[in-house]
Amino acid sequence: MWIRAGLWGITCCVTFAIDTNVDIMENMLPKFVITTERLGAGGCSSGVCHFRLGMVNQHKDLLRCGDACLGGGYYRFDYTSNRIVLDRFSYDFGFPKWHLIEVLRVPSAYRGMRMVYYYDDGREFDVSSQLRIEYSN
Repeated sequence: MWIRAGLWGITCCVTFAIDTNVDIMENMLPKFVITTERLGAGGCSSGVCHFRLGMVNQHKDLLRCGDACLGGGYYRFDYTSNRIVLDRFSYDFGFPKWHLIEVLRVPSAYRGMRMVYYYDDGREFDVSSQLRIEYSN
């Protein structure tokens, strides 16, 4: 919609966009990221990185102010084998950089679940056995 103000010759464009909750929910997918407060030369500055997951539109929606990201991807829960299955990559941050992580801090709600990441070529990285996992509230 264009609006023109009479004597002053001001022209501007006003755009109206109405999003409904239904539209927003349709674009949300189960995504995860690996974050750290500051990224040093060796990865996580304190040696501890955080595993964040949720239903979001973009991976960057999982970051908090001041976070650096070491990659991400998508997740699903395999309740039969009590695992969190991770795969693919983040369009925002790329593949998870597992080699830079010493300790992965995971929300305590997922205590007891194994975490496995599958690469595109079918290789498996057993996050639970390859990294030290700590649980946070």
